[in-house]
Amino acid sequence: MPQIAVLTGDIVNSSALSSGELDRAIETLQQAAMMISAWPPHDTKTATVFGRRGGDGWQTTLFAPGRSLRAALFLRSSLMSAGAFQTRIVVAVGEGALSDKAMNDPNYGHGPAFTHSGRLLEKLPRNSLMQHADGGPLSAAYLLADHISREWTQAQAATMALALAPTRRTQQDIAEHLGISRQAVAQSLKSAGYTAINAALALIETAPPERHHDA
Repeated sequence: MPQIAVLTGDIVNSSALSSGELDRAIETLQQAAMMISAWPPHDTKTATVFGRRGGDGWQTTLFAPGRSLRAALFLRSSLMSAGAFQTRIVVAVGEGALSDKAMNDPNYGHGPAFTHSGRLLEKLPRNSLMQHADGGPLSAAYLLADHISREWTQAQAATMALALAPTRRTQQDIAEHLGISRQAVAQSLKSAGYTAINAALALIETAPPERHHDA
């Protein structure tokens, strides 16, 4: 079985949302997952598969495990930019089998990556909204990313979503896309911690790959 990342989550305080709002939150995450599939190098290595789990849950697979934290932050920022929404996100990397059905809905997937991701969400501490199943330094990075990103404003989240996508957008590109000034983009990125986050992501994504949760 190939090494994949499985990201599993649910919408925070979903009981306070209307059915329409909850649907919009899940649809926003689905659209963000589709955008991840379009990230360069535009091949099967960046493909994602998204599925809804129950009423407020979701799951997506990522065939580029090294980009898991970037993908998690992109999903969160995309969701937060759409309104007063928040999501828990857990990640497990390991072997995962995807049948033809699972290539359209990850709920049909199986393997250690799926098992560990689902179990981690079930036991996630109440004060944590993002975590990696491996523990150690990588989990520490997720804890810090969670602490920083959960405090983003809607405007910061919208800016970060565009900046996190590895498409080499300039601040002017982001400004034109959002209809704001370049100075506003620069201030938003600074206050959201983009420089440190981007540097950390670069270190994680260029680290030698490891094998995870194969049993």
